[in-house]
Parts: sequence; C-alpha cells; structure tokens
Amino acid sequence: MPVLTRDEAQTRARLIDVHRYTVDLDLTRGADTFDSTTVIRFSARTAGGTFVEVRPATLRSVTLDGHPLDPAALDGNRLPLTGLTPGPHELRVDAAMAYSHTGEGMHRFTDPTDGETYAYTQLFMEDVQRVFAAFDQPDLKAVFDLTVTAPDGWTVLANSVTEHLGDGKWQAATTPLLSTYLVAVAAGPWHSVRTEHAGLPFGIHCRRSLAPHLDADAEEILDVTRACYDRYHEKFDEPYPFDSYDQAFVPEFNAGAMENPGLVTFRDEFVYRSAVTDTERQTRAMVIAHEMAHMWFGDLVTLQWWDDIWLNESFAEYMGYQTLTEATRFKDTWVDFGVARKSWGYDADQRPSTHPVAPDAVPDTASALLNFDGISYAKGASALRQLVAWLGEKDFLAGINTHFARHKFANATLADFIASLAHHTDRDVHAWADTWLRTTGVDTLTAAVTERPGACDLTLTRDGTRPHHVTVGIYDRALTTSADGPTLVRRELRDLDIPDIPESGAHSLPGPRPALIVPNDQDLTYAKIRLDPRSEETALRAMSRVPDPLTRAVLWNCLRDMVRDGELEPVSYLLAAQAHLCDEPELANVQGVLAFAKTQAADRYSTPADRPDALALLTDLCADLVRRTEDGSNPGLRLVAVRTLIDSAAHADTIRDWYDNGSVPGGPELDPELRWRILGRLCVLGAVDEAVIDAELAQDPSAAGQEGAARCRAALPDPEAKRAAWDAMFTGDQLSNYLFTATAQGFWQPEQGDLLRPYVARYYPEAVAVAHRRGPAIADAAGRWAFPSYAVDTHNLTLGETCLRDADPIPALRRKLADQLDDLARALKIRMATAAS
Repeated sequence: MPVLTRDEAQTRARLIDVHRYTVDLDLTRGADTFDSTTVIRFSARTAGGTFVEVRPATLRSVTLDGHPLDPAALDGNRLPLTGLTPGPHELRVDAAMAYSHTGEGMHRFTDPTDGETYAYTQLFMEDVQRVFAAFDQPDLKAVFDLTVTAPDGWTVLANSVTEHLGDGKWQAATTPLLSTYLVAVAAGPWHSVRTEHAGLPFGIHCRRSLAPHLDADAEEILDVTRACYDRYHEKFDEPYPFDSYDQAFVPEFNAGAMENPGLVTFRDEFVYRSAVTDTERQTRAMVIAHEMAHMWFGDLVTLQWWDDIWLNESFAEYMGYQTLTEATRFKDTWVDFGVARKSWGYDADQRPSTHPVAPDAVPDTASALLNFDGISYAKGASALRQLVAWLGEKDFLAGINTHFARHKFANATLADFIASLAHHTDRDVHAWADTWLRTTGVDTLTAAVTERPGACDLTLTRDGTRPHHVTVGIYDRALTTSADGPTLVRRELRDLDIPDIPESGAHSLPGPRPALIVPNDQDLTYAKIRLDPRSEETALRAMSRVPDPLTRAVLWNCLRDMVRDGELEPVSYLLAAQAHLCDEPELANVQGVLAFAKTQAADRYSTPADRPDALALLTDLCADLVRRTEDGSNPGLRLVAVRTLIDSAAHADTIRDWYDNGSVPGGPELDPELRWRILGRLCVLGAVDEAVIDAELAQDPSAAGQEGAARCRAALPDPEAKRAAWDAMFTGDQLSNYLFTATAQGFWQPEQGDLLRPYVARYYPEAVAVAHRRGPAIADAAGRWAFPSYAVDTHNLTLGETCLRDADPIPALRRKLADQLDDLARALKIRMATAAS
C-alpha cells in the first residue's frame, strides 16, 4: 500500500482543516473483525480534492455530505475525495476492520492462562487507518468523540475519562485537539488499581492473570507516577493538559511504551512475574517518567512532520532520566544510561545507516519509521544533556516553557524549538543545532600527557567536528591502600570547552603526573574517549578503585569501544570484568558489562576456538559473584550472576541440578523466568527433550510460558525441531509478534553450527518474503531476532550483501539487514585482528 509522502501531507494540510472525529467501534462482532464507523467534520479552504486513509477488511459504505461514494474507489488504503468546495464537509465511513496479531492497529490477544480476551490500539505513524478512517498525518489535529461497544464484563479505557452507558456501550469524554496517531483504546476485563492525585483520576491496569503481580508493585508504580507528575509541574509552566492519567500494561506490545495522551500503554513485561534487580525497577520507573514527559512534548506540542520525531523522543529520554534522579529514590539513573543506553546511540552512529539527529530529508512515513533508533533516543538525549551543560538548566527550561506557551495544542518544528531557546540566551543556539543535530558520526576525544618538572600538560585531541563542554577527571593513587589494593582519589574535576575550531596549546596540571585522567568524566557529552597509556593501564588494573560509579561507566564504555574498534582484544575486556566486577557496587555497571561480555565479547567477537575459554572465564566470574553473595546481602547482584552463569554454561550438570531441585543452592528459588532460562540453556546443550518442555508448559501455561516453550523448542539441537520452528516463522504466518520473536531467539545457537548451516542461505529470501507479507512489525523482528548472527563468516556476509543489492526488501527489513551486516563485518574484523595478534 502507498505510504504518505511529506509533499502529499503538506498539500493536504494547505487544503483542509479537520475539526472533529466521531468514532464508534463495536468489539462484539467476533474474533476476526470489529465494526468501525467514523464521521469526520472538516472544511476545505479552496476547491479541490484529496484523500482519506482507511485499511478495512470490508468497506461497507461511504458518504460525503450525505451523498454516497463508491466503496470500490478505495485504492489500497486511500479513498479519493474529489470535487470539494470551499467550506464545511462531513465524511461518514462504515467498515469492518481486521484485528491484528502483530501489535499494529487493534491488537487482539487471548490470555492462555484464563481464556480472557483483550484488545488495544497502537496507532503510531500510520496505523490509525487500521482502526478507523482518518486524515492520517500529525499536523491535522482534531477533537475526538469516541464510543465503544464491548462484551459484558469488559472495561474500556481511552484518552479521556470513560463512562459505561449500559448494554456494553462506553463513551469517552471529548478530547482536546489530538493528532490521529495519539488516539488510544484499551478494552478487556482489566484488573485496575485506581487513585486520585492533584484532583485527577489516576489508574494502572493489567490483565487479570497478572493482578497479584501488579498489586505487589502498585504503590511503587504510583509513587513514581505521582513524584514525576509533581516534578514536571515544578519544571513546566503549562499544567498537565488532559483529564485523567491511566497507565495500561498490555500484552504483546511492540515498543517499550506509547505516550497516548491520558492512556499510556506499556508492554506488560513491566508487571514483573519473577524476581528483578533494582536496576530493572529503575528502568520501569524511567519509562514511566519518559512517557509522562511526552504529555507535554509530543502530545500538547506535537511535531509537524516525522522529521522531528527525534525531538519528541530525545526530550522525553533526557527528561525521563533527569526527572527520575531528581524526584525519586533512583539517584544513579545516568549511570545506567551511560553504561547500557548510550552505547545504543554510539553503535547506530557508526553504521552506514546513520543519520543526523535531526535529519534534513524524511520524504515519507516508511523512511520516518526507520529513525526510531539509538540516534533519535540515546544520541538525541545525550545531545540535549550536552546542551543543558553548555546553556545552563535555567535558560534551557525557560526556553522549553516558551515553546509550550507558543505551540500548545498545535504543531511545531525544530526551528520553532531553537527559536524558543534562543529567546532566553545570548549563546548561538542555531550554530549549536547545526553542529550537533545536522551532522552524523561520533567524535573521539583522545588524551595525551607530557611531563615536565613539577607539573604536566594535558592535550585533548578531537577527531570530529563538534564543540564539546566536558569535565575532565584527574585522579591520583591514595597514599594508603585498602585490603583490595590501591585506591584512587579525585584530585579535581576540570571543566573544559573544546571549541568548534580547536585552539592550540595544552592544559597545565600542577603537581605529579596523575595516575588516571578521564576525559568526559561526568558523561556530559556524546563522544568516544581514548585514554593516555598510563591512564589506560590504570583503568585496566584499578577500575574498581575509581570512586564514582558514573566515572566507572565512562571507563567501561571506553574499553567497550576499544574492543569494537579492534584496539583491545575481547579477552582483555573479559579479564578486566573478572578483575573488577566482584568489587563493583553499582549494579547497573555489573549488568551492562556482563551483557556486553556475554553477547558480544564471547559470542560474537571470540573465534569458535576461543569461545569456550571466554565462556569458562565468564562462568568462573559469575560463580565467584554467587559465592560472594551467599549471605543474602546483595540479591540483585546474585540474580545477575545467576542469570549470566546459566546463559554461559557449557555443561549441563550444575544448572540441571538447579532445575531439578527448584533452586540455586543458597537461593534464589527458581521463579518462572529462571526456570525457562535454565530450560532454554539445557535445550541448547541437548540435555533435555520436548517432553520436558511440555511438562514445564503445563506448570506455566501463561503467555510468558508459551513464549518460553517456543524459544526452547526452537533451541533443541534436533533437525525436526529446527524445521518446525523455521516453518512457523517463515511459512505459517500464524505466529503473533511475540511468539515469532521467541522462536527466533531460540533458533540460532553458536553451539549448533553444523545443524544450522543450511538455514543461513535460506534466511535472506524467506525473510524478504515474510516481511512483504506481514509488514513492518514482523520485518523488524525478522531482521532483529531471526538474523543468523551466530554465523560470523564471509559466506553469510556475501549472502546478505547480495540480498540488499538484488532482493528489494521492504524498508523496515532493509535497514535491519544493513545494520546487522555492518555489525557482522565488524565482528569479522575483530576476529581477524585478534588472530593476527
């Protein structure tokens, strides 16, 4: 079907104003379709023609100003509206619409635990037309009147307060002006926890089968919600612009969350069924803060076109981390951002598919969808953090509030945002935007030290083009040492500006040469760093003796980047992890380092000959962490160590004993997540058969259990199991988005290379075909999870390059394949560099 181009959107916005949608949905029509009746009141400025978007299963009738239009005129997803005269018009569209099982449009889900059914919308970008007819572009805002007919026993949630009128009919209060992609409905037999705050109704909702788990965390979720709400009202002059605030945790959700005004939807994995670390609770809290920031930046003031989607996401990302730090018990959020989130931006920015934070050309919605990546989120948030450091928070917030006042309930552009900031500062914000937001790539800041009598000189060399305001940390070895070795103490933090055109000269550091110099110590800018040789040696030997967890996150990122750039062998990173993680008190650093150590340093960057030793090193490290936490003093660290030990196990004996006994000796007891994790690894190792999977599924028939079983079956080293998993992904077209992902996660295993080799060549044509059939959500999963990343060889690379050149994959798959192949080429280079050394 055709995608909307920017030129088409601009043409339509010049022709019409949209005033009101009256939408009636009937969710009682069966399991396959629902009824959708839409009345759109709009006006034309001049005579002309345009089109409305709708993607029906059956288009029953269309009338324009009372005159019937031919439903057969529908061309793909476009219904032409010709002969419009200046003045008001009324369009009525009656259709049957198909439910989705891929998280797009109206997603329908039946809970295998209790048989209850739920339906919710995800209308982002261009999926509103899967639910009701609309002029589907963000700058044609309108008010919405919504009614929904639902089965008995269901509750209907929407953007505004809903009222049950009887006989299953629910009516939502009229909304303020909204963009079409922000309309939301969530219907089903929800379990709800309701309260009031600041005179508004607040609610959190989940499937009934998750009720005990939501209840256990309800106060934590609501406390974070209230604290962020209050803090945003201290920051922003404009009050919260909607009549209620509901948060619905919904099944099989494609994103982390969606900022629908008054009804934020979250993936329901955030309702924890099993034990989690405090860092994972912090992540949930950050997502709550992120989505609430969107109520102002994104919902109250909305982008004019999709080229400015970065601004929505970057602002919410920055505000989410910063506000969480200010308003809640989570005080080290920027550590987690630095060690886990920021690398998403660094990696994306070094691929051929990189783009500016604020791209100049986003010609259509298909192109826009590709920009929801580490650049729009992590790099954009890093750029805003640098802007705040350079501009000052007072002037930054003053500019934000001017932006809200000027454009509330309307649309705005990057130029509008920059103009609002410039109104409150003498600094050249326009030049800053040009250098930071209109360019691509990662700058590298390299430190060099020259000694002289009584002092030394520090030079920071920049490989790149951006100005940076950085904090340089200068550390000495303490005169006394702890039982664990020499301690590092901070001599000073020095603020430096690296101008757009670097000045010559060095920065004098009085006194003896420092043991460690850390450029970008507080992680205020977005740049890779390289240490001087003595500092690199100190980092490798004494990382755990650095006093600040954020500084340690910066140093771990430095080592990570060096591995990826072929400057540090993977085994050196693993040895550093082994040397220092047992003394690392910040759990976010432990989780981030172990994740990179397992999934990249061991699984991708180590050669097949070296991987067993890499996994053995990781299992020894994690076993040490487990021993050190036997007293119960750090359950989060113990849980992280247990998870990584399971994932790295080369032999089945120990984890099979845990599985059979239902617990790890000394704890924890095995909850569903750990049981499925162990069973997945036992499947990879060939230590169990499908009967064991069936028995586990009988104990845990939940949606998560179904996904665990699909993952385990696909992981079995059995030709028939692989054939069945492959056919389910690429032939059957029956798997939901989550079951497709789970099957793909289990399928490719480095331990099963001989068995999997024939599927590598099959992957490319069949991924192209399934993406064409099933659309962007499955294309994303096929490119992200079903890609044969285990096969780090030139054969796989050549096949992929040929596919990109000749096979015409849809844009969502093309981007994923391009990124995967670039990562594959990088892994090959790292392996060759390691072999050469």
